Amino acid sequence: MEIDLTKTYANGQPVCALTDTTLTFFYKTGQMKAQGPFVEGMMERTWEFYRYDGTLWQTGNLKNDLKHGRWTRYDRNGIVEYDEEFHEGKQVKK
Repeated sequence: MEIDLTKTYANGQPVCALTDTTLTFFYKTGQMKAQGPFVEGMMERTWEFYRYDGTLWQTGNLKNDLKHGRWTRYDRNGIVEYDEEFHEGKQVKK
């Protein structure tokens, strides 16, 4: 995945930032949107995704920028509303 670390919103807020091997995406307010490992130019391992209000929206595992492993999505009350497994970007049938 090609990441442009110089990209900013109209207000000057960076769209993303890379610190060591952790890539963080931001909303235009500066609130964190998503965060996880970025290794050799790819999103890897466990990532967390947040709603605009800062609450956890979903967690998931990636391998070579593809969904790989468990993905869990939460409703606004923190209750699991989606819990699925993926293998190399494809949902595993139950």
